[in-house]
Amino acid sequence: MARSSSLTASQARRIALAAQGFGQIKTAKASNWAAQQKELKRLHLLQIDSVNVLTRSHYLPLFSRLGNYDRAALDKRTLNHTHRAAFECWAHEASLVRMELHPLMRWRMARAQNGDGIYRSMRDFAHAEKAYLKNVMKFVSTHGVTAQSDLPDKSKGEGGWWGWSKGKLALETLFAQGLLTTAKRESFERFYDLPERVIPTEVLNLPTPSARDSILQLMDLSGQALGVATAFDLRDYFRLPVADAKQALEDAVEEGILKPVTVEGWKPRAYLHCAAKIPKKIETAALVTPFDPICWDRDRTERLFNFHYRIELYTPQPKRKFGYYVLPFLQEESFAGRVCLKADRENSTLLANAIHHEEFVNCEEVAANLSIEIKAMANWLNLPNIKIGNSGNLAPYLKKTL
Repeated sequence: MARSSSLTASQARRIALAAQGFGQIKTAKASNWAAQQKELKRLHLLQIDSVNVLTRSHYLPLFSRLGNYDRAALDKRTLNHTHRAAFECWAHEASLVRMELHPLMRWRMARAQNGDGIYRSMRDFAHAEKAYLKNVMKFVSTHGVTAQSDLPDKSKGEGGWWGWSKGKLALETLFAQGLLTTAKRESFERFYDLPERVIPTEVLNLPTPSARDSILQLMDLSGQALGVATAFDLRDYFRLPVADAKQALEDAVEEGILKPVTVEGWKPRAYLHCAAKIPKKIETAALVTPFDPICWDRDRTERLFNFHYRIELYTPQPKRKFGYYVLPFLQEESFAGRVCLKADRENSTLLANAIHHEEFVNCEEVAANLSIEIKAMANWLNLPNIKIGNSGNLAPYLKKTL
């Protein structure tokens, strides 16, 4: 094993933020696809979530790093049927993954076909409904782009994430197996088609690495995106299986891709990626979605930033501490506050319903930087009005600033 070295807590934060693309200069002019593609290549994926209180979650990571950018350009390259630069699959939850990584995700699809998929409900369904799955495949093959409502089976689910109809469960099972893929989305509904009619031929024709080689490469990409990370952090980025990730970590250390290090204040062993850089400082101000890689793992967020954060979407209102849909506010190398935001599209207004600052911050400074980001977000979302609520210890300062 490589000789261990140590990092301060501040160094680890700066490494992680730089690896994630924070600290760039933002411009008021909308960033084009080339800038967006650069960030997608850095992050490797954008997590998808159905929550649309502010905007769809996969749009926000690019805004946090670039500021104003053209969402239509991202849609064209990720959610439309042609000109694809990304495809949907199970990675870190449901995700848009850059197209070049398709061969590295085939091991997961193959395992799902062999009954070793992520979700037991799909495994059981695939075993019990082989004939039905075959019929659904035949329907999509003949019909083309297919929504759930297009299937002859009109049964309805019980509601909720897993309350799917038989047809929806079949489509999702085939999607997990890689036998179907996302052709497009309309009002966020997924439409399915055969991979050969969606994924570029040159990508489908790329050789399929072994599972071991694929997972090693994904571990490498996780390390690039995280900078410095624990074994769990590295595994969690692409939700890699425990045993496979353990072997990949050993291989990555042996090959010099990852170097074992100790980090001030971290209990677990950490690993520094060979390409990681330690900036002297990070200059940034950014509102980040709960589904952003910089904070999607709450333990890592607390370990890196001493910032305790929990999403309260599903918490009963009387028990919420900070609000319904709360975005952490990143200032320099710290999370300085959090804002409960909502897009009131009917009234063309961005609502900041609750605004809180962390301890030991300069409230006037945080409010000044936060006001710039809120104005930028309102402009990006085409919401000409901003309304600041009274809730939260930073609300008076933000109202004064705005």
